[in-house]
Amino acid sequence: MKISRFTVYNKIVTPEKLTKVNPENIQLGEDFLEYLQSIDRSPDTIKGYRNDLKIFWVWCLDFNGNKYFPELTKREVAKFQNYALNTWNWGSSRMRRVKSCLSSLSNYIQDILDDEKEFENYKPIIRKIENPAKTARREKTVLTDEQVDGLLETLVERKEYECACAIAIAAYSGMRHGELLQMRPDFFNDNHFVYDSMWKTDKVRAKGHGKDGLQLNKFVLYGAKPYIDLWMNERKEKGINSEWMFVTVTVNGTKRIWKKRKDTSSWVKQCTEILGVDFYLHSLRHYTCTKLHRMNLPAHVIQEFFGWASSEMLQIYNDLTAEDEFGKYFTKDGVKEIKQGSLTDI
Repeated sequence: MKISRFTVYNKIVTPEKLTKVNPENIQLGEDFLEYLQSIDRSPDTIKGYRNDLKIFWVWCLDFNGNKYFPELTKREVAKFQNYALNTWNWGSSRMRRVKSCLSSLSNYIQDILDDEKEFENYKPIIRKIENPAKTARREKTVLTDEQVDGLLETLVERKEYECACAIAIAAYSGMRHGELLQMRPDFFNDNHFVYDSMWKTDKVRAKGHGKDGLQLNKFVLYGAKPYIDLWMNERKEKGINSEWMFVTVTVNGTKRIWKKRKDTSSWVKQCTEILGVDFYLHSLRHYTCTKLHRMNLPAHVIQEFFGWASSEMLQIYNDLTAEDEFGKYFTKDGVKEIKQGSLTDI
């Protein structure tokens, strides 16, 4: 039986326990988060750090005498890591993320609070504890053209036009989840159509530092058009006048209120059921990159298409194996003559 992708969730933090946490730790944490706001850190980063700190404070409460953070020893940090990995069953990535939060807090104490007598001799210790080896906790899903085409066909047959539109845009752009939900209908008009092959959206917030993140134009290849048209027509029929492409509805009496969609979990569940394999939106980012690479587009073109700072990201998102690569260039008669692809071919 296939084991699907999973995340281990443990109910570690409760309101009752938080009331018992060392108030000095609570105050230190709040000061740290306030500092992050002052230097324009992303709200998502701050939210994640807040949750991570609560977990660590509760561990200190339950298993480390409610000790004040600046007084921790390396042995105690190692004990926390051991407990998280082996009792809470955390994966290496989650462990690294929480330690990154704690390390940032340590740096804040050393760099910002060093003029206060209490902290003048403080030395960060979190990084002294070696991170666990990075291991994959989830089975990676590599999608084929046939699977993606079949998925879109099934969604259309079911008249799930909004979902089909979202999947098509993701498959023909490689957008992240957060970027996809920032799409607007006007991004897909003639004024945004460029190079006779794609739409170029206005800048949207991509993953990056700061409250506004990294602002990028996204490119959506023309192959998504049939699915965009189906959803645009349905929006018109339903009287959806929201500025956002993907929406949810609330009913207030006889009035329908359309709001920007914030979650795609129902779509992901539906696509997993159709495909019979684990589906997650990020797999389409890999799919797009792999497709562009298979068509022999130059690395710098793929880099610009995704808005990456470096073409090294191509190695992360390209799912072609060494055998796939060899097959592109060699036959029993020798080396193939390779034709360079074009974005208009997709």
